[in-house]
Amino acid sequence: MPKLSVTIITKNEAADIGAALASVAWADEIVVVDSRSTDDTVAIARRHTERVVVRDWPGYVAQKNYAASIAANDWVLSLDADERVTPELASEIRALVAGAPRDAAYRIPRVTWHLGRWIRTTDWYPDYQLRLYDRRAAEWTGAYVHEAVAVRGPVGQLRGELQHYAYRDIADHLETIDRYTTLAARQLDESGRRAGVLDVAVHPPLAFLRNYLARGGFRDGEVGFVISRMNAYYVFLKFAKLWELQRRE
Repeated sequence: MPKLSVTIITKNEAADIGAALASVAWADEIVVVDSRSTDDTVAIARRHTERVVVRDWPGYVAQKNYAASIAANDWVLSLDADERVTPELASEIRALVAGAPRDAAYRIPRVTWHLGRWIRTTDWYPDYQLRLYDRRAAEWTGAYVHEAVAVRGPVGQLRGELQHYAYRDIADHLETIDRYTTLAARQLDESGRRAGVLDVAVHPPLAFLRNYLARGGFRDGEVGFVISRMNAYYVFLKFAKLWELQRRE
């Protein structure tokens, strides 16, 4: 019968790692690969699993592939420290793996907690994440941001949700936007994408309309409005930083 390994990569995740690991205590194995945290991440992780490895940070893709490579089982569930597996999702995964899955990987709907509620509108939902996969037919790929699992075979879809505690507050949200838009702009620049005034002027308001109207942000009231504006700001900052990069060049 196939067994499941859960892999988590960490760096100073003491505030979140305990709850994340507790949500997958049912797994056959848990592997934590830590990038030399300076807080209590490693000590907390070792309370939940003996498979804790500390090594230098080689990047998201390399670290996630390394974690999968040292797992004892071919079926892998990749989890982030700020995520939780719901009991419903856990039951679904356990039944699937025990029954010899027909597909090579599975997408999981992810729901984010922000500003006091679960967000099931805007670009944030259902936010499918391909996290459950057979490592013999899949591996992580990507550059600076938005790494993903490349699969050689059919991909299925699960119903149970993955819970995401992405941001403590708006200030934390803004810090994340600043960090990720810098990486996104760099990735776009290296791929040959150019940015002009139309990109900076047109794409952000279109992103707001998509989030707030087309994808139902208005149904979350003031919270939906704020998140729609933040998502539009992400788009603005990404193209503004790309434009700035190209001016420097």
